[in-house]
Amino acid sequence: MAAAALTAREIVLVDCPDDVGLIHRITGVLGGHRLNIECNHEFVDTAARHFFFRAEVTPAAGADTPSAARLRDDLAGMLPAAARVRVTRAERRPIVVCATREPHCLGELLLLDAVGDLPGRIVAVVSNHDTLRGLVERFGLPFHHVPHRDGAGHDLARADHEALLAAAIDRHAPEYVVLARYMRVLSEAFVARYPDRIVNIHHSFLPAFAGASPYRQAHDRGVKVIGATAHVVTATLDDGPIIAQDVIHVDHAFTPERMAQAGRDVEKLVLAKAVRLLLEERVFLHGRRTVVFE
Repeated sequence: MAAAALTAREIVLVDCPDDVGLIHRITGVLGGHRLNIECNHEFVDTAARHFFFRAEVTPAAGADTPSAARLRDDLAGMLPAAARVRVTRAERRPIVVCATREPHCLGELLLLDAVGDLPGRIVAVVSNHDTLRGLVERFGLPFHHVPHRDGAGHDLARADHEALLAAAIDRHAPEYVVLARYMRVLSEAFVARYPDRIVNIHHSFLPAFAGASPYRQAHDRGVKVIGATAHVVTATLDDGPIIAQDVIHVDHAFTPERMAQAGRDVEKLVLAKAVRLLLEERVFLHGRRTVVFE
């Protein structure tokens, strides 16, 4: 059976070693297939000599357009051998959100999803506590309580709990897993199960104050700004490539508790922004860094 031709808005993503005439080659292939470029971005990391390109394309009326696989192959044939090319449809992708007890980041995502302002679909929420069930069920979404303690109150082995967590996530086949203040450290094996597909919000302006109690750390250092960082989760705690950050000003009168209260607004907005960027295919991973086309 022949692959289906492009019939809707598609996103074309390229990253490869820099070379002369890359944009001309890419646009030549797109034009040759009568694909209209509705918007595009490009960037060259001059230090690494690496090229990044993102375009949204639509087929011209009456055009005999290629399949996504054919377009990908044709683009790859015009680019350096190490090029990575993806062609993906602009559509709402499924995500699973993991949370613990705090509602602000989860609530922001639920509201954006409910009003159609999230370029994705929350298909389930998973939590190690039952606290947020009522909030989630108001939005008509599945809520999975996966406790990290047994009936006697003893902590489960991390591998056992993560197996249950993965089972709850995998039944919904999400594109991304979003940690909306999910306050548990994930093992290297669990992170490897979803490579580059877990995004976390950390309540500090990384790389400052990684790990536990960042507002207490910030207070003890007498900082004048506090922030939040959304990053891709890696095996090293709070060290993954950064997608989005923001800060607010504080002063000597702020206690750690008041800092945490003020920081919640930043956290929820930064996480929502990062999720939007990922779902819209605007983030390229580049070693420990990201290239983000906003």
